Amino acid sequence: MSVQLLGIIAVIGLAMGFNYTNGFHDAANAIATSVSTRALTPRAALVLAAAGNLIGSFLGAKVASTVGKGIIALPAGHDSLVVVAAALVGAIAWNLITWYFGLPSSSSHALSGGMVGAALAASAQVLWHGVIGKVLIPMVISPIVGFILGYLVMLAIYWIFRHKNPGKLSRGFRHAQTCSAAAMAIGHGVQDAAKTMGIVVLALVVGGYQPKDAPIPLWVYFLTAAVLAAGTYAGGWRIMRTLGRKVIELDPPQGFAAESTAALVLYVAAIGFEAPISTTHTITSAIMGVGATRRLSAVRWGVAGNIVTAWVLTFPAAGLFAVLAYLILNLFF
Repeated sequence: MSVQLLGIIAVIGLAMGFNYTNGFHDAANAIATSVSTRALTPRAALVLAAAGNLIGSFLGAKVASTVGKGIIALPAGHDSLVVVAAALVGAIAWNLITWYFGLPSSSSHALSGGMVGAALAASAQVLWHGVIGKVLIPMVISPIVGFILGYLVMLAIYWIFRHKNPGKLSRGFRHAQTCSAAAMAIGHGVQDAAKTMGIVVLALVVGGYQPKDAPIPLWVYFLTAAVLAAGTYAGGWRIMRTLGRKVIELDPPQGFAAESTAALVLYVAAIGFEAPISTTHTITSAIMGVGATRRLSAVRWGVAGNIVTAWVLTFPAAGLFAVLAYLILNLFF
């Protein structure tokens, strides 16, 4: 077995490691509201998340292309694999740190920050127009849109159902959350499963094992979805408690509004703009917007502030970890 092939296998292994930690964060976000409102049992939510991630991954080719081609440009060769490996190590390191503290940071922006940091350390080309237009600008806009839409959707629900019995309304929205949670899980697959697929394809291309414009291999779809589901089951509960309980106590109508809003933003960003936005940012901001309709004090802004701080630090912190990882890996490979 050639050294180049071993390097590709190692990078794909790291990509799946990142994907597994992504399950701690973003996949947990997809089902947090449904579990916290008791619309779904944790086991049923997990199955729904796994199925949604698989379906969504087949719809995320545009996002995978942006991650694989639109952030950094690497020539084929051994050193390029080291750059990709360092980027993944940086993203994994930040994911584990924020998971430990129960903060729903963005795996998407950790990956993007890691890619930029590793590329800069290696003096490789960073496609700044792609970073700014497809990563940084959507990073700022998507939480704002999620908050505003969540607020408006919840106001609409309050107005439309203002004369309904609260008990019957709650039961009805608990059933409706099955649909909104499914939409959220598919949206997560469109976004986050696709990002990992983009990294795997990037490794195959720079390693010389796949043409640049070839379609994503079928095995990449299934492997990515399976590992993502495993990560959700293993470590997603910390993040789920933060989103479902610590930011605001959600009821079924609020959970439905937040999930529907977040899913819509994810679909529009992926299909309309090919932008790899954060599932974490989107669902968290939608939850805050929904909660603010009750009263501003209903949202625990101290917890929300800690989450936002993690958001701001994610891109540069993952980039710094990736620089350190590149310097260390470059000593041995």
